[in-house]
Amino acid sequence: MATFYGIGVGPGDSELMTVKAVNTLKQIDILYAPKAHNDQPSVAEKIASPYFSEELTVKRRRFPMVKDLSEKQASWRAIAEEIVADVKAGHDVGFITLGDASVYSTYSYLLDIIGDQIAVETVAGISAYSQIAAATSIPLVLDDELLEIIPATADMSLIDKAVDINDNVVLMKVATHWSEIFELLASKKLLNQAIVIVNASMANQQQFKVAELTKETKLPYFSTLILKKKYQF
Repeated sequence: MATFYGIGVGPGDSELMTVKAVNTLKQIDILYAPKAHNDQPSVAEKIASPYFSEELTVKRRRFPMVKDLSEKQASWRAIAEEIVADVKAGHDVGFITLGDASVYSTYSYLLDIIGDQIAVETVAGISAYSQIAAATSIPLVLDDELLEIIPATADMSLIDKAVDINDNVVLMKVATHWSEIFELLASKKLLNQAIVIVNASMANQQQFKVAELTKETKLPYFSTLILKKKYQF
């Protein structure tokens, strides 16, 4: 039976894709991938491309990164309808997403629209924060410590609360509100307990101690902050 696969391709290094993700890519007929600027391959497609078969049809589609929810939903519906049609035509179809397919992924919105119209299988991937912990050889969480993962786009009151009540905090997409995040950590005297990883596991990966940065520092889009209140970097 033809199936739709949501495939997590990991944080950036093609070698960090799971064996299951690679095998799934090799068996599908059609792959949907986010479209980058000027119809160029997205980061997710570049990660996965070493494992594409010669017969694979890649369909790049635009997923608008805008605040207008109605515009995003219209795009998701159109793409979901196209995926359903391909699967019903007998094709195994995949959709690739950075990191894990179930963590802050557009795939989840497609899945919600598709519902039970076709068979679906989700293939887990390595999240950026897991790779960051591995790259630094510092445990993300231990024993009875608390861990919260929160996007930096969340309301600052929620981020403030997360910092107060947890031992460890992962802030995703921290570049979007960097000055506010920096000031928050500075006010709590936690700058020495945090690091930022840029472009995790990619060739241009960089690591910074937050205490060595300023609130004016310009960070790339793929920047993740890890706060460990019981650890000094």
